[in-house]
Order: sequence, then structure tokens, then C-alpha cells
Amino acid sequence: MSTIDPPSQNVQAFDNDLQSMLAKYDSERGLQRNLSNRHIQLIAIGGAIGTGLFMGSGKTISLAGPSVVVVYIIIGAVLFLVMRAMGELLLADLRYGTFSDFIADIVGPGAGFFTGWTYWLCWIVTGTAEVIAITAYVQYWWPNTPNWIPALATILVLYSLNALTVRAFGEVEFWFSMIKIIAIIALIIIGVVMVMSAFESPDGTVTSVTYLWDHGGFFPKGPEGFVAGFQIAVFAFVGIELVGTTAAETKDPSKSLPKAVNSIPVRILLFYVGALLAIMCVTPWNKVDPEMSPFVTVFDLVGLQNAASVVYFVVLTSAASSCNSGLYSTSRMMFGLSRNGDSPKIFQKLSGRHVPLNALILSCIMLASSIFLMYLGDTAMEAFTIVTTVASILFMFIWALIVAAYIMYRLQRPHLHKKSSFKLPGGLVSCGIIYIFIGFLLWALWQQPDTRQAMLGTIVWFILLGGFYLFVRKNEKYKERVEEHRQKREEMKKLRLDDSAQQ
Repeated sequence: MSTIDPPSQNVQAFDNDLQSMLAKYDSERGLQRNLSNRHIQLIAIGGAIGTGLFMGSGKTISLAGPSVVVVYIIIGAVLFLVMRAMGELLLADLRYGTFSDFIADIVGPGAGFFTGWTYWLCWIVTGTAEVIAITAYVQYWWPNTPNWIPALATILVLYSLNALTVRAFGEVEFWFSMIKIIAIIALIIIGVVMVMSAFESPDGTVTSVTYLWDHGGFFPKGPEGFVAGFQIAVFAFVGIELVGTTAAETKDPSKSLPKAVNSIPVRILLFYVGALLAIMCVTPWNKVDPEMSPFVTVFDLVGLQNAASVVYFVVLTSAASSCNSGLYSTSRMMFGLSRNGDSPKIFQKLSGRHVPLNALILSCIMLASSIFLMYLGDTAMEAFTIVTTVASILFMFIWALIVAAYIMYRLQRPHLHKKSSFKLPGGLVSCGIIYIFIGFLLWALWQQPDTRQAMLGTIVWFILLGGFYLFVRKNEKYKERVEEHRQKREEMKKLRLDDSAQQ
């Protein structure tokens, strides 16, 4: 894949040439750029707001107290840097379809192989967990419903929507995200009104901002509680990089992607920090039930009838949104792996609507494993919890590879960085901060027996994937890609030496 080096003069002519080149490349690739700016913005929001905010925030509050707000701000700030690095790389060459493409191009085909397959596994496991969650939410209303009915119905509905067109996926994700946004904004507004009016709950508790420091201070659980907050809160951000898989199907990635990435800090401050502050000002943190969604508590206090039903509906759509995103990203990753010779050729096939249908069918079959998991009993579910933790750790592996690609890009292709209009703030210093933070997260996860077991479980995945890699690297197509990558690195090295000589 050659890099784009626009001439300094006649920008309009370059833009025309670029659009012509992209049209030719898109024709060869087969996918269509049907995701508009509003789709990309809401997909980015959907990726940044997980089910964990609605159902897991009670547990994080009980572990860390009010300091959980700082936890979310730190995680959000660091992952914003990861997304900026990803954005600069995707825009360095608009022919990159996903972050897996630039990792393969810059780091090497082997890294691209591990990225594609690992990301595929991440979303398969996450999607399977969400199908199980949806089944549990449906049984809140219809407790006697057999598990397989809502699970199978969810898979079939999402398959049908994804099989239509990429635009259909974008529309569904747009409205799923809107439901989440409305619920969070409603919670924040209710919280503000309750605090300003000194609302008194039935048990005599009066809402107050002072709850943030009155019950043991802002860090009531000390360093241990603060660190424990990271162990759970980081999982709420899984999927934030999802927008990086949409580049090949975005109408105007040079405009849409920067907007989506740059809005991440505002979204985190509004949706995560705003919601958590509202919850802890309405109810003292030490009275928050870790087993119940605090959203239910707040809506119930204001007299919303069937508050639990409303929140469970929002959570159900949030889980469906995550599952929908999982089907989209896994099918595109498998399509890309197949085009590169890293998975069977059958997954390259596109439907008449330009959707990688065989890859989509494979993903749906994998999600159907949730039906069998639900009939294996409690022991299997405990094991499944560990598997989902493994997936979350593997997401950190993906973030680390994105940053590794950025570092190599800076070293190998400084001319592209120099003319980039979307540079990573802080550059290589930010990369160091990201790696220190990922190291801290891994240390924090190692502290608990269950998450430690999950970390050890990731070794099994890489052993299996490594064995498959030894097989794949023998095919001629892979060897050609390795040689092409070697030649490109030599060209970049020569270019750097020439630039140094001219200076």
C-alpha cells in the first residue's frame, strides 16, 4: 500500500485525484461508503457508552466511592490519546479500511494477523455476553420464557439488519445510541433539579452536593478502593475504538473521523462523569446498592412508575447496540483477514448489497453459542465471566498495538506526520503515558484472583493463534505481503536518508 503525498500546489486538483483514487480502491475492495457523518458520530458515542455504565456503575461506586469520577476521567483521557493516534494513522492514508490495515502496513503482516483475529475474538465474546444479558433482561418481563427464544430472536433480527446494507447498520446504531443518550441526559437533569430543590427521599435523605465528601471523604476506600475502581471501570470503555473499523465505509472520513474522535472528552465528561455525579448527589455513595442499577434508584425516587422497566429497556437496547456493533466489526475484520490471506477465501464474498455475508453468518453462528452456554449451569457462567474478562484484556492488547503502529509511523514516515492536520497531542510523550497506564491496568487486574486467572487465560489464546499463524505464513500470498512490506520499509528508509542529506 503506497502512501499519499499531496502536492503543495493546486489543492483542488489533488482532492479530485484523491477522490478518483479512493473510488477505484473502493471498487476493488467492494465495500461502499454509505455511513454519513451523523452515523459516525453516534457510532462513536455508542462505542464510548457501554452497558457497564447502566448496570455496573453501582458496583464501581461501592468500590471506590466518589473517587470513581477521577477513575473515569483518567481512563477517558488516556483512551482519547489512543483514539487520536488511531485517527492520525487512519487519515495518513485514506485507503486504510480499519486500524488492522495500518497495523499490518506499518508494523508488519504478522502484527496485522494477530490484530485482526484478536479483535474478532474480542467482539465475538463480548457479543455472546450481550446476548446472554439480553435474555436476562427479557426474562424480567416474561420470566417463564425459554432462554433460547430471546437469544435466537436477537441474533436473527440483528443478522437481518446487518445483511441489508451498511447504511441499515448505521441507522440502527444511530437510534440505539439516541436511546442511551436520552436516558443519561434525563438522569443528569433530574439529578440537578433534585439537588437544587433539596429533594427529600422517603427515608428522609435530602439530596446534596456534600455527599461527594461527607461520608469518609472523596477517597473513602483509600488507594485500594481507587485501584479497584479501575479494574471494573475500564471494561465500560471497551468498544471505544469501534469507529476505527468504519473508515472503509464512511462517506467523508477526513471530516467525520476527526469530529468523532475530538468529541470523546466531552462525551466522557457529560455521559460518564455527569451521570455519576448526579447519582452520588442524589444518594450517598455508601447507600448505593452494588447489585442494582443506580439509574433505577434515581428514576424511582422521582416517582417514575415502573422505573426498573424503563431502565431495563434502556439497558436492553444498550446490549443490543453492543451486539449489533459486534456483528458489524467482526464481519468486517473477517472480510479484511480473508482479503489478506489470513482466513479462508470464502469470507471475501460480498452480497449484492456489498455486505460480507459469509463473514456475517460466521459471526452469527458464533453468537449462537450463547444459547448452549446458558444451559450449562452456574459453573459454566462463572467460567464465562472469566472469558469476558479475557476479551477485555485483549482489547488493551489492541490499544497497545495501535500505539506501537503510531510510534513506528513517526520513526519510519516522518514526512506524513509533518503534514498531518490531525496530529496526536504530545506525540511520542503521549505514547509513553499510554503504555505506563496500560501497565498500571495490567498490574491492577493482577491483584484479584479472578482477573489474574483471566490474564493467564489470554496466554492460551495467543498460543492457539500462534500455531495458526505458523500455518498461514507458509502460503504464497502471505509471503508476497511480507516481501512487499520489506521493500516498503527500505523505500521509507531511503526517503528519510535523502531528507536528512538535503537538510
